[in-house]
Amino acid sequence: MSEGAEEVINLRSQITCLQNRVRELEEENAKFSSRLSRCRCNELQEKMPREKSENLGEERGEMNSGSKRSGRKKATRKTPGYDTRIMNHHPRRYVALKVMYFGQRFYGFSQEAQMDPSIESEIFKALETTRLLIGDKKEIQYSRCGRTDKGVSAFGQRETVPEEQDGPPEGEIDYVRVLNGVLPKDIRIVGWCPVSSDFSARFSCLSREYKYFFWGDNLNLSVMETAGKKLIGEHDFRNFCKMDALNVHTYRRNVMSFKISPCDMRFEGHQLYAIKIKGRAFLWHQVRCIVAVLFMIGQGLESPEVIDALLDTRTLRKPQYLMAPEIPLVLLSYAGQALHVHLENECRLYQLQAAIFREALLSLLPLSTGAENKDSSSNGVTRKKASHVPLMSRETEPSYEERRAKLETAKLRA
Repeated sequence: MSEGAEEVINLRSQITCLQNRVRELEEENAKFSSRLSRCRCNELQEKMPREKSENLGEERGEMNSGSKRSGRKKATRKTPGYDTRIMNHHPRRYVALKVMYFGQRFYGFSQEAQMDPSIESEIFKALETTRLLIGDKKEIQYSRCGRTDKGVSAFGQRETVPEEQDGPPEGEIDYVRVLNGVLPKDIRIVGWCPVSSDFSARFSCLSREYKYFFWGDNLNLSVMETAGKKLIGEHDFRNFCKMDALNVHTYRRNVMSFKISPCDMRFEGHQLYAIKIKGRAFLWHQVRCIVAVLFMIGQGLESPEVIDALLDTRTLRKPQYLMAPEIPLVLLSYAGQALHVHLENECRLYQLQAAIFREALLSLLPLSTGAENKDSSSNGVTRKKASHVPLMSRETEPSYEERRAKLETAKLRA
């Protein structure tokens, strides 16, 4: 076959591909035209100037009529970038979002603490930027499965929000792709599903599961496991939490399971482990307090029986002790295959950083192997047996009843 004939065949093949692509674009254009024919945005935009002038005339009339009204226009919240009146005519439905985040740089999940950045504030910014949400959190039926504290991560947080839905089911919005396009890299939407208007992310949650990662150096893991099993069941955990007497009035919680298991990671002969705790609901800092006591038991500073003493309802006042660090704590759930590539890239990045730190560590002079190093812990809690004060002999915090009495006294004085 001559070169000219081959070139003709190639050109015909390209023409055929272009014709097929034109047909596909015409079909997509027909779909968009059908959606635009049902849209009333232009009609609403044309009415807006007239409505503004009419409202302005009414306000001037009220101010000049000498009526008892102040004449001041009621302040309304405006979302930057678009007018909510144009978007309100779109169909709406409730959607449950599954969120994964790494909490090291955030001030917890909730934005109610008025500290930025928070996970929740970043998610609401993304919803507003993508125009998937109308109104603010107070105006919508928003709910969340729970909230984590500063530095804590989560692989399965859930929240429910009413979303804008444009078009029929075959024109479904890809919420995962749209929201992840504007969210920071350490917050990812990993899944979503439509829910009924009476669905609550908080009260529909059947259980919550936490993992706490730690290095097993100088810890008696079998004794820790024995002590941890004592937590299973329904108990009063007021001595294993940060008490909030103003909002929380019952401290009985049910721990469904407890387990300590090795992770697939070692570093310079050090094995990484994880404590996994599953329950229906948890108190404020409950997991971190439990881990702190288990570390004392694992170091031989306390006996497993201290768990029984702290769970005893006759122990009304919590001994003073430091909580375990927040960074290794994760609210756990299955993240799904959709994030495999993203997580693999992030994991490689952190492994590179770890390799750099390892080289820096090896370049330092050898550390002393004195007695002071043998008593140090790589889990962020350092104690010496000689200076350890038994938990049940320590100064205690005020009991729940004492805290409530103080609140009532303050209320009477106000």
